[in-house]
Amino acid sequence: MKISDILAQRQSFSYEIFPPKGDMSVEQAEQVATALCENHPDWISVTFSAGGSGNSERTADIGRRIERGVGTTALAHLTCLGSSRSDVDAYVRRLQSAGIENVLALRGDHAPGREAIDFTYASDLVPYLKESGLCVGGACYPEGHVECEDLDQDLEHLKIKVESGVDFLVTQLFFDNEDFYRFRERCDRKRIKVPIVCGIMPFTSIRQLQRMTFNCGASIPARVVKRLVAAGDDPIDQAAAGIRYAQEQIVDLANNGVDGIHIYSMNRPEIGAAMHDALVGCGYLPA
Repeated sequence: MKISDILAQRQSFSYEIFPPKGDMSVEQAEQVATALCENHPDWISVTFSAGGSGNSERTADIGRRIERGVGTTALAHLTCLGSSRSDVDAYVRRLQSAGIENVLALRGDHAPGREAIDFTYASDLVPYLKESGLCVGGACYPEGHVECEDLDQDLEHLKIKVESGVDFLVTQLFFDNEDFYRFRERCDRKRIKVPIVCGIMPFTSIRQLQRMTFNCGASIPARVVKRLVAAGDDPIDQAAAGIRYAQEQIVDLANNGVDGIHIYSMNRPEIGAAMHDALVGCGYLPA
């Protein structure tokens, strides 16, 4: 099923899984997806790792298991840096043979040996994918892309991406919902009308939080710092504080009428279950 059709019918709930550093087999990924599907998500996205890791070849295989083995809609990621048209064509053929109709089009991170070939930006990739009949999503950044210091310019880039044919957007992680609400208002003023799904990543340790925020440029609210100080040095207490904070985040988002909630599950079904339970408790999801 196309995600654009799901979002046209209801607010969505979804998860992300990833093949980490080449050490997760397709079978292990299917086990994670099967556990997450006990919570009946609308879709599960599968990340794409370029640069020779081998993970990119697994994205279609894992997506196939989600679609055909688990019976849930799969969203396959695709980064365009380092990819030629022939690379994309071959990838699309694998997706379509796997029964996958949805792709998240991303630029990808700059890295040695991974530069633009035929596609410089995600907005270049989107119309090319649309020609294949795929439902295409794009990324957006409530606090602005880490490489763009001007929020207005960042929104102009987003508008170009949407006008290139994006069907829906998924946000980068954020920890302050007010950042998202301000972003949503700016999108309204720019007449960016596609559904915007909120991406939330529960933090489970101080080190993980520092790494995430450095990589994506998300700010850490004072109340998050206070939660972690109160949790102390115990890893279990830190993880519990992060999960509780994310639960509060998604309940507030649900109560403020967002188009969808997407959980960066870090391949941990127990975190996905905790987020699901919070949304059932507030009435966003059925019991």
